[in-house]
Amino acid sequence: MRKSTMKLWLVLLAAFTLVAAACSKSETAGGGGGGGGGATETTPAATGACASVDPSGTDLLATICKSGVLRVSTDPAYPPQSSYDEATGTWQGFDIDVATEIAKRLGVQIKWVTPAWDVITAGHWNGRWDLSVGSMTITAERAQVLDFSTPYYYTPAGIAVQKGSPITSFGQLSGKSIGVCGACTYEYYLERTLDIPGYTPTYVIPKDVNIVTYDTDSTAIQDLSLGRLDAVMSAVPTLQSAIDKGKPIQLLGDPVFYEPLAAAADKSAPEDPTSFIQTVSDIITQMHQDGTLTQLSMKWYKTDLTVNPLG
Repeated sequence: MRKSTMKLWLVLLAAFTLVAAACSKSETAGGGGGGGGGATETTPAATGACASVDPSGTDLLATICKSGVLRVSTDPAYPPQSSYDEATGTWQGFDIDVATEIAKRLGVQIKWVTPAWDVITAGHWNGRWDLSVGSMTITAERAQVLDFSTPYYYTPAGIAVQKGSPITSFGQLSGKSIGVCGACTYEYYLERTLDIPGYTPTYVIPKDVNIVTYDTDSTAIQDLSLGRLDAVMSAVPTLQSAIDKGKPIQLLGDPVFYEPLAAAADKSAPEDPTSFIQTVSDIITQMHQDGTLTQLSMKWYKTDLTVNPLG
């Protein structure tokens, strides 16, 4: 009786071991049909433009789509284009909304970085960010180091003086100090070296002005309001925003020129940016066609700046 019982127990134990091993192999393999096999993890499906990108690619577009993050450079003190609200910890502005929509249509999240403007326009970003959406004018000089998208809007450049200033015409700016952001098209305009492909500027400001450069337009506007400058040259929407917020300045005359503004990528990026900037251009074209850019322009500027005034 004892031997028989022991043999039976050993047979049952062996059978149980074989069944357990078979089940273990089945679970490791992930299971077939029938709805089981929950042990396999899957990567979320790509959305937007990234859905059609080859995940095995090694160019910049593929890298961004695989990471799920688009790193965009912008200015935290350039309203109404872009600004950072310390109190709420939020970004806001026209450029912010445009960049956010580009990221959405790519199918990725967005991350903001804030390098100095002259660092952005100089190119050679060393992969520290992927795209500039900062109201950058397309110039021949910048195009040597940056790849530009199709323009997403066009802004008038203008001059502002102190409220009640005796300066009432451009001619009276002769010998005066004019503040501009360094490495901006406004500095190039005053230097008479502005080179926008397909556009010949008309220079209406005297040659002998004293050009004072700043890190950003907002700083120049602040100095003008304090009487440290005679005038400031900037985008008319930026000047008007400062006026609306109570800065004691006023616009002088009509806009001096219009400029096409575009997103930009670094030509020397570690990964090839060609397909990336083309995809961004395609997205911007869609945003023109479906009225998104017009809506955002009306939201921030109360006028449609997305139509090309240069013809």
